[in-house]
Amino acid sequence: MICRIWKGWTTVENATAYEHVVRGEVIPGIEAMEIAGFRHIDLMRRDGADEVEFQTIMWFDSLASIEAFVGPDSEISHVPAAARAVLKRFDARAAHYTVIDRRPQG
Repeated sequence: MICRIWKGWTTVENATAYEHVVRGEVIPGIEAMEIAGFRHIDLMRRDGADEVEFQTIMWFDSLASIEAFVGPDSEISHVPAAARAVLKRFDARAAHYTVIDRRPQG
């Protein structure tokens, strides 16, 4: 399993708008792609005094699954125009980690 991690930052004023774009458009759009080997996506938020950091963690079966999502340059960020419009800055490249131990909940 491969974990894909990406971060983006907004102004405090744009944080709610960005969250709505991701939850209402970006995530449903990714899910609608029905990518073989895509498991799920997690969205996290950390509020700061001057900006708000968002992080996504996507779970895939393999690097080939990620390439089916973004193309042969598997680290390229997937940031639709609606999300870019409310982001202050973002990682141009995602980081990939091989999951070596994943424990079931419970």
